[in-house]
Amino acid sequence: MAAQMTNAHRRFLQVLMSNGITEGSEARKLHQRCCETDKVYYAHDKLDDFISTINSHLQPLFMQIRKGISEDDGRAHYAVVNLAETEITKMASDYTEMELELFRKTMDLIILSENGFASSTDILNLADQLKTKKMKKKEAEQVLKVFVEDKWLSEKNGEYTLHTRCIIEMEQYILSNYQDVARKCNLCHSLAIQSQVCESCGIGMHLPCVRKYFRGQTEPRCPKCNEFWSCDTP
Repeated sequence: MAAQMTNAHRRFLQVLMSNGITEGSEARKLHQRCCETDKVYYAHDKLDDFISTINSHLQPLFMQIRKGISEDDGRAHYAVVNLAETEITKMASDYTEMELELFRKTMDLIILSENGFASSTDILNLADQLKTKKMKKKEAEQVLKVFVEDKWLSEKNGEYTLHTRCIIEMEQYILSNYQDVARKCNLCHSLAIQSQVCESCGIGMHLPCVRKYFRGQTEPRCPKCNEFWSCDTP
């Protein structure tokens, strides 16, 4: 039988939903704050149990709090995911058909690239090839800015990649729609967009996972096939 849902659980869930995505240390602070406000037992190492209780009550609603890691720095993040809809369908209520087409094409570029990034030049070149309606480059720039603000994309020096929120929420969509290229990290088992790949057996690992796994090793070897890891470790 599922543990009882308290006001602390409800408050935690509300904040997570309004944030879109919450970084791990913030989620831990929120957990403590909610428990103390509601005067219920708080244990600093029981966040996962606390979330499991919420998830057991969300299950009939086809929703779930999911944990993912930032491909940039390896930090944990939490987001509320709606399992009943495909994520692209869910985005349809917030964006026009034309904007969604640009997002899909941007996602194609990112996922099919070798390093998990797409340049703004390549994305903007797609703007006048949209089937729904051609988009001016200035307009496309503005749409990309909105995708970054809404935490679907991340941008650094004119290069775009999928935001942690997008990876958490769209993991199943990406794995089923990009079966030939999408892979999970061999270490943390989360979807890996920015990753290094073993030349011998083809497994992939997030850069923060690579950094952590090979730390202190004089000769980095693949955790699966034990062949020499030929990529430059970050």
